[in-house]
Amino acid sequence: MKVESSVVVGVDPATAFAVSQTTGETRLRWDPFIDRQHFLDGATRPGKGVRTFTRHRWGLSMISEYVSWNPPTNVGMRMVRGPWFFATLAGGWRFTGVPDGTRATWKYSFACRPGWLAPLAERIGGALLGREIEARLAGFARGCTDPVVLAAASGSRPAQ
Repeated sequence: MKVESSVVVGVDPATAFAVSQTTGETRLRWDPFIDRQHFLDGATRPGKGVRTFTRHRWGLSMISEYVSWNPPTNVGMRMVRGPWFFATLAGGWRFTGVPDGTRATWKYSFACRPGWLAPLAERIGGALLGREIEARLAGFARGCTDPVVLAAASGSRPAQ
């Protein structure tokens, strides 16, 4: 099952990418999905192979790993361990320059378990994750206009 949505923000792709990868209190200013998040294994920056712990605002938590890291165009992650009802979960950002700034697209791909319940669970999950994506993109768009978020993003632009 795939769920995807996009928003156009008035910043360049490199800035949009940097905003999407902000951490700590800066991330919490714009991302309504996350209650808490931190790097694992001694990592201090995002990048391919880096693992993170994320607690959703509803209390669900997961460990995920960056599987792609291509600033300023895209970044992808996959769940390593998480809620029992996900057999797989992956997500990613894609950034494309457009005349008004950047089109930011967020996508989830997932499968549910147990198999006998998956058809129903995936329809429900698609609806729930669809709402999550819309809220997350609205927060991201606000973050791309927030001077505090933009300052943090400009100070931590990822190496390309």
